[in-house]
Amino acid sequence: MAVTWDRLEKRSDPGGENRIKYERYRSVLDAVPTNIRHLLKGLSYNDMENIEEIRLKAGAPLLIYGSNFNAFLTEDGRMSRQKSRAYMVTSEDTSKALQLMCNCSIYSIEDDLRNGFITIKGGHRVGVVGKVVTEGGKVKTIKDISGLNIRISRQVLGCAGKVMLYLIRSCTSVYNTLIISPPQCGKTTLLRDIVRQVSGGIPAMGFEGLKVGVVDERSEIAGCYNGVPQNDVGIRTDVLDACPKAQGMMMLIRSMSPSVLVTDELGKPEDLAAVQETLNAGVNIITTVHGWDEEDAQRKPVIGELLEKRIFERLVVLSRKKGPGTVERILDVYTGKNLL
Repeated sequence: MAVTWDRLEKRSDPGGENRIKYERYRSVLDAVPTNIRHLLKGLSYNDMENIEEIRLKAGAPLLIYGSNFNAFLTEDGRMSRQKSRAYMVTSEDTSKALQLMCNCSIYSIEDDLRNGFITIKGGHRVGVVGKVVTEGGKVKTIKDISGLNIRISRQVLGCAGKVMLYLIRSCTSVYNTLIISPPQCGKTTLLRDIVRQVSGGIPAMGFEGLKVGVVDERSEIAGCYNGVPQNDVGIRTDVLDACPKAQGMMMLIRSMSPSVLVTDELGKPEDLAAVQETLNAGVNIITTVHGWDEEDAQRKPVIGELLEKRIFERLVVLSRKKGPGTVERILDVYTGKNLL
């Protein structure tokens, strides 16, 4: 019989891998109303391990998405393809969930709401939709919230092991690296583990670790909650959470003396100048961009210029060919050689 959350909680001394999984997702359970929490507790750990998103939309079925599936959550706590069996989310459900996520203080998450998402304990990110309030042509907040998309954050410790051999230049530096990946191919998961290993060191390679500065504009790399990273990003890592990339890079260089700067999804014109100033300061950079391959990345205005100037020394190209995080190739920019 599959082990469910309810069965685990009834054990006097739960432990092992199941307990680790329980702790990982408990923050998700704490963020939803009691009735929905009860339904989720009926799922097995195997089910939960495959879930990427839980969608609560007032007046619509409760939907669950995984890497290769989507299903309805039924009123008896099971996943089903039959819409007629689905639990129907109410406006009270979404309102209560939001109150739980912000500890009953909407004011405390106003800055996050401007960006359309909030980060909850455990590093899970919650997308928010509703009535957008603007001021001076800019988003001020979102009210009358009708939908929440809980994106499950999970670390895959060691997933960067395959690429680290090609990213470490010496015991005191790394190659300037660009990770190119289509959506949902694991680029942020890979980047997070690269940060952890660069910061923590790799004894087998004689690499003791470097000071890393992370500008986490979308709160996805470190998954900070109340300023504290919920993901393991290493012992020598400093994080600026929810900070614009270009500003954050300059702030970290001036205040934290990093050896490596890391950010996700470059693309704005101001990012170009920030990257160049970073390199002028003698700091290496590791970052990502959405793209199908290096040719696609080359066509993007900011990234294309950085590639043309050979700012990056390594290109890591991802796909889903063998599942999320498939490393298609690691290119040496100067020789054009695939290092894999």
